Amino acid sequence: MSGGPNNQRFPELGFYALAGQARSSRELIGQVVDGEKMGFGTAFISERFNKKEAATLSGAAGAVSESITIATGATNHNTRHPMVTAGYARTMQSLTGGRFVLGLGRGVSKMQDAYGIDRITTAEMEDFAGLMRRLFRGETIIGHEGPAGSYPVLSLDPSLDEHLPMNLVAFGPQSLALGGRCFDEVILHTYFSDETTARCVQTVKQAAEQAGRDPGDVRVWSCFATLGDHLGEDRRLLGSVGRLGTYLQAYGDLLVSTNDWDPAVLAAFRSDERVKAHRGALDATASPELLAHVATLIPDEWLAPSATGSPQTCVAAIKNQLALGCDAVIMHGATPDELAPIMDEYTSQQPL
Repeated sequence: MSGGPNNQRFPELGFYALAGQARSSRELIGQVVDGEKMGFGTAFISERFNKKEAATLSGAAGAVSESITIATGATNHNTRHPMVTAGYARTMQSLTGGRFVLGLGRGVSKMQDAYGIDRITTAEMEDFAGLMRRLFRGETIIGHEGPAGSYPVLSLDPSLDEHLPMNLVAFGPQSLALGGRCFDEVILHTYFSDETTARCVQTVKQAAEQAGRDPGDVRVWSCFATLGDHLGEDRRLLGSVGRLGTYLQAYGDLLVSTNDWDPAVLAAFRSDERVKAHRGALDATASPELLAHVATLIPDEWLAPSATGSPQTCVAAIKNQLALGCDAVIMHGATPDELAPIMDEYTSQQPL
């Protein structure tokens, strides 16, 4: 499980910093401070190549916090040399007193192709995780030849003997199984149906057991869209329709097949003239008018796996994710101040 202080009030709850297309990276500072005060266990940092570079944001989050865990969710292992990533993780562990979790993901193939970045394989992520484990045990690695690359020498600190907590953002069965056998935590994808969520949890836990691990030692996070009715309609539309529409733009086939949704709906979404004409991600650049149109293309069933409505209804939906087998829940798509009414309700329902 994750390292660091154990005085978080709700270690089973997390949020993403800079949710909802923040105007400035500096907004992260207030969000982390607020989230820690509210009792969140983990602040997750996603990475986009604009103003959300993960290492910079991680350092800022670690510097202004005392107890909350800081986790990338996620970065890609092949955009930095292994020594740069290891140095980043080691520096974060030192800065936070062990409150850092290095999170990896496969990334978006279309974007990788456009930028000339190699597509990431399961074997590469497994090999890379092994390198990080060895470096944090103080090993000097000579002549590594593996899926993650060829390296004459890798050495972080020969006196080091620590366990680096790592998470994996997992989607398909191969990634889920990898998370179960090699990682400390697994983050599921947003807008997974209840059936998909339960199946994914089982895949992770079974893989851990088959690898000789205690399944309870692998924490599975639900990444659960949380957009209460106290938010304005445009904000909710951006966080729901905009976010799911962006997923459908980027890797719709995988999401549809994973949830056993109707592929004809995806085909109609892709062939829509206004969707085809839009440049960029819907959750970043679409107008409220376009999002309202996109909402007519996405079935309510696809948007249903989320926390919406009153704070009481949202808390019930969040607790249902735990009932499905998840160990923890990321309230995805909203900032701590936007989540305040829901956190107040969650707090009021805890036993004294």
